[in-house]
Amino acid sequence: MFISTSEFTMSDLVKHLLRSPQGAAGLFILLVALLMVCGGAHIAPFDPEAISLLSRYKPPGAQHWFGTDQMGRDLFSRVMVGARATILLSLLATALAMVLGSVIGTASSYLGGKIDELIMRTVDAVMSIPSLLFALLIVSTLGQSSLNAVLAIAITFIPGMVRIARSVALAVRQQDYISAAIARGESAPYIILREMLPNIVAPIIVEATIRVAFAIMLFATLSFLGLGAQPPQPEWGLMVSEARAYFFNAPWMMLIPGLAIALVAIGFNLLGDGLRDALNPRSR
Repeated sequence: MFISTSEFTMSDLVKHLLRSPQGAAGLFILLVALLMVCGGAHIAPFDPEAISLLSRYKPPGAQHWFGTDQMGRDLFSRVMVGARATILLSLLATALAMVLGSVIGTASSYLGGKIDELIMRTVDAVMSIPSLLFALLIVSTLGQSSLNAVLAIAITFIPGMVRIARSVALAVRQQDYISAAIARGESAPYIILREMLPNIVAPIIVEATIRVAFAIMLFATLSFLGLGAQPPQPEWGLMVSEARAYFFNAPWMMLIPGLAIALVAIGFNLLGDGLRDALNPRSR
């Protein structure tokens, strides 16, 4: 059981996160990622799309900290600027899935009966399709672009969020304040949005935080396959894809953006574990 967010202030949450090794590590990694997202364009010493044929394949050094790629573009600048596309779009996809999945799952638990059965059987059918395959199918149908990749990831994540929200909302549905709201004659949308949803926020946030890590890897995979971000955009998955042919001559071109994807994904996973412990009174 998770603690209500109204009983837990932001300062308490940060204190508990810092006391947890995984929470502190995740928070540190994501603060660095936030700095890259907000200030990457200002931190980057070079234009990430500037081509310099005389500077191709330079290894990491004093001038180019992460080296250069096959077109002489500075990899440090591309990684800094590319964080905005990779992380923000993954957060957007997860947020869309969280909002829609939470509303659908809560409504399903409240309405019950045949409506609940129809929603959950549909969710089970969709979840039987592997996430990557489902995302590839959606992007192939909609077309190749970053926005379509975001929509594909969001649609892929919605069924899982529906199940999580419904499982938590089933317990909330039995509470006295829900019975009181029904007795007052409140409408179903009011009860779902104003009475039930605010009381299942904690587990939903924890689940969404962990799913951001999968969203980052899935978005990078779609870009790697040429279905997400398009050249010359400095997106991490696309950078890895472009560097495949030069791995043996310039391995840093693939290793550095790949390491960035892995570190940010690990950071969100660690933060999710820390939030789960912080919001669970039994863990404390």
